[in-house]
Amino acid sequence: MNANPVVFERREEEGRQKKSLEEEEEDVIDAQDAAEIFDLIRDIKDPEHEDLTLEQLNVLQEGNVTMDEEKGYVHVYFTPTVPHCSASTLIGLCIRLKLMQSLPPRYKIDVKITPGTHLQEQQVNKQLADKERVAAALENKSLLDVVHKCLMEGNRIS
Repeated sequence: MNANPVVFERREEEGRQKKSLEEEEEDVIDAQDAAEIFDLIRDIKDPEHEDLTLEQLNVLQEGNVTMDEEKGYVHVYFTPTVPHCSASTLIGLCIRLKLMQSLPPRYKIDVKITPGTHLQEQQVNKQLADKERVAAALENKSLLDVVHKCLMEGNRIS
């Protein structure tokens, strides 16, 4: 556990390209991009610091989210606040579930720890890539309650 994490300010969207009027129309289906994927996951709460988001802790950064719309591929790297973070698998599970709930099923979702940032990087990445383990974890009611708590925005699940 990181008792005194460094807290970063939320990045504003002003540096991003402005959306076209067509993209802002809710009835129009438009292609996703990496910035939109980042927006989906930036406000996930940290399981150890419930008042802070993964973006505020610099666990998630927009530059670590990539996607290929044509191939239906989304890749997210996340960076634990300390190399021995015990919540890394839980954080990865939260990111994966949020993306699974938010994106069409045609997308292949790949969530990994940023290389060289965790002592058990390979083991955690292996767990997060194993669909059966992820499904089993999501069937565990107490674990699912913690995940939903991390995904809550105000009083609603995001």
